[in-house]
Amino acid sequence: MPHARAEDWLLLALLVVLWGSAFGLTEIALRLFSPLQIVTGRLWIGALVLLSLLVVSGQGLPRSWRTWGYFLSMSVFGNVLPFYLISWGQQAIPSGLTGILMAVMPLVVLVLAHFLVPGEKLNTPKIIGFVMGFCGIVLLTGPSALAGLGGNPAEIIAQFSVLAGAVCYGLNLIIARRGPRLPPQVTAGCVLLGSALLSAAASIAQGDPLPGSLDLAPTAALLSLGLLSTGLATVVYYRVVARAGATFLSLINYLIPVFAVLAGVVFLGEEMTTRAVLALVVILSGILVSRRRETSGGAA
Repeated sequence: MPHARAEDWLLLALLVVLWGSAFGLTEIALRLFSPLQIVTGRLWIGALVLLSLLVVSGQGLPRSWRTWGYFLSMSVFGNVLPFYLISWGQQAIPSGLTGILMAVMPLVVLVLAHFLVPGEKLNTPKIIGFVMGFCGIVLLTGPSALAGLGGNPAEIIAQFSVLAGAVCYGLNLIIARRGPRLPPQVTAGCVLLGSALLSAAASIAQGDPLPGSLDLAPTAALLSLGLLSTGLATVVYYRVVARAGATFLSLINYLIPVFAVLAGVVFLGEEMTTRAVLALVVILSGILVSRRRETSGGAA
């Protein structure tokens, strides 16, 4: 397993902040733009900025069709498909249950990486760490959220839709890990370009009308989503995967809820409940356990 160094943990923390803050920025952007316009806009902003930087720095785009095939698959499984699956599923199930279903993603990565990525074998510390992290998410969102599992056929289909989105994110990590070794800014720019083109096609097909005028706050939020939560975040994402591996990056599914709770306490004055403290301890302990090496043999 690739050994995560201090820089990798700092990059992971930066990614947590960039993606974790996207929820609040999206709420502001929704005052003016539709969900499809937001995702299309942020993808285009991120792609155009990164591709412009590549041109200015003199870095050319890959010419191999095989490489562009990797980019297209990462555009589909890393951005476009999971967004629509999760957004569609969230219409019928509560956010707490969505968070629990999304916490399955690290398990998907653990299993796929065991068979498909050399050096990232499944072992006892990883399994224990996953179980602890998952239990921490359940505790954080409230065990009552599990009561929403099942239900009528529409709710069950919605739950499978969110799960499918989580599987897409996990599969994308494996594709990124096995893909060609390129500078992260090149991979990020090309993947965002593919995602933007696919999302724009969906937006045109849906006939989503643009707003008649632009308000400052929602427009600034959309720009921030494109520049920071999409452009910069995608570069960091591929850099972490290349340096520390897919399994390490999958820990972000446990850390973003931690960031959300702490941000609520610091910036919104929300109360830090005993249950939240216990959940954070369980989640962070699970992460520490998952990064331990097997005492009886191979690396974790």
